[in-house]
Amino acid sequence: MPEVPQVAAVTLDDAAGVQRALVVTAHPDDVDFGAAGTIASWVKAGTEVAYCVVTDGDAGGSDRSISRADMAALRQQEQRAAAAEIGVSEVTFLGFPDGRLGPWLSFDLRREITRAVRRFRPERLLCQSPERNWERVGASHPDHLTVGDAAVCVAYPDARNPFAHPELVAEGLEPHAVGEVWLMASPRPNRAVDITPFFEAKLRALRRHVSQVAHESDLEGRLRGWARTGAADAGLPEGKLAELFQVVMMPPSGSS
Repeated sequence: MPEVPQVAAVTLDDAAGVQRALVVTAHPDDVDFGAAGTIASWVKAGTEVAYCVVTDGDAGGSDRSISRADMAALRQQEQRAAAAEIGVSEVTFLGFPDGRLGPWLSFDLRREITRAVRRFRPERLLCQSPERNWERVGASHPDHLTVGDAAVCVAYPDARNPFAHPELVAEGLEPHAVGEVWLMASPRPNRAVDITPFFEAKLRALRRHVSQVAHESDLEGRLRGWARTGAADAGLPEGKLAELFQVVMMPPSGSS
């Protein structure tokens, strides 16, 4: 098994000075599994965070007695409740089909994520990695890969280019340059966030996704195991918990 690259620990002050961060994910609950502890630390640092969820999650869950329309409504409600546990109040759903994302939707998906970025104007964008992680295939759902690729394309070049999606400028949404992209579940992490003080908030957020986690007998144990491994890979002291990311700096504003 290949070694996981060690990453440098990041203090909780890392979000200091970051006014806004936008999280773009494929499904409700993706952000809470991958980054809720980190988001909670950013919110505490004073960063305004918004979520943009590409699908309504209507293909989720295993209860066949629930209509897909009802499942979508339920999962939206669950995600809003989970966001509130972390201190996030702005959650937007783009309404793309759950489980049916792919290259054929690339242009429309990039336009809608660009719209979200230009409205919120974040310095930091957090999304799923577009690169498959063979050590964590479950985190590399095809929808995750598609949304991750689209979000990176939005960060560079779509959101900053006035000639990309010109209809958005006509709507009054001027170009905006994102400074950095944080990738969840990347096979090549280079950044860690100590979430030890925020683990309970992460757990509370995930427990709000009742339709997806009610069957889990030891959700807390699974999450702690992941976070302990993340902390160890980052070289943090024993007893610490961490979430790992690949952070990619975007070209300076004005680059085409």
